[in-house]
Amino acid sequence: MPIGVFDSGYGGLTVLKEIVKQLPEYDYIYLGDNARTPYGTRSFQTVYEYTLECVQQLFSMGCELVILACNTASAKALRTIQQKDLPRIAPNKRVLGVIRPTTEIVGKYTKTGHVGILGTSGTITSNSYPIEIEKFYPQLKVHQEACPMWVPLVENSEFENEGADFYIQKNLKSLLSKNNDIDTIILGCTHYPLLINKIKKYLPQNITLLSQGEIVAESLSDYLVRHADINKKCSKGGSIEFFTTDAPENFDKAASVFFGTAVQSKHLIL
Repeated sequence: MPIGVFDSGYGGLTVLKEIVKQLPEYDYIYLGDNARTPYGTRSFQTVYEYTLECVQQLFSMGCELVILACNTASAKALRTIQQKDLPRIAPNKRVLGVIRPTTEIVGKYTKTGHVGILGTSGTITSNSYPIEIEKFYPQLKVHQEACPMWVPLVENSEFENEGADFYIQKNLKSLLSKNNDIDTIILGCTHYPLLINKIKKYLPQNITLLSQGEIVAESLSDYLVRHADINKKCSKGGSIEFFTTDAPENFDKAASVFFGTAVQSKHLIL
């Protein structure tokens, strides 16, 4: 049975790319809900309903384990799905997110105890990162910055153009002005790795930048070792299938940029 990877659009492909790099032997199904993206500006209830619908779709396609490779879905829907829905609809299946793996290790990188978070408005409003970081490192101070223009820049292929510099510089300046001691910043959106060169351009060299792909991949690898029962259910044929709720031809063109290689998807009606 394949491992399901879900995102509201393309960003989760940056996570899937790293997962496949570390765990190439497994089978994967990627589902992008492009017809209803973006999730970042939607209400908690709407994100929850959309995410649950997509998780159930992946369950119906044979996935025993689903990764929410979307910070907004992880922030606004994961806990309810884990605590309320899974015991009722699929007690033997598992849904994991991308926020917890990052917050579990951030304390190993900061020396000053001040951490910055860059994310969509939905992720920042949810306060999921401060809440999770406090569980592992209550002594850390967390400073957040919503970057509402960053995802549109990426999804409209403007992330390498000069227009992106204005918004990246603006948001980084705003975040760093909140405390001079910030020395570690989490990219709290799976789209942001495509902006990483421009982000580094405007960041002091002493600041550590944490991107989620490799972290989530390492966390999943560890999870499968610790949960042999789930691991046994996961098929290992090295295959990847891509599905989108929007037009496949549009998805494939943009997805290849996020995933790093050519992508061929199929249309899925929820």
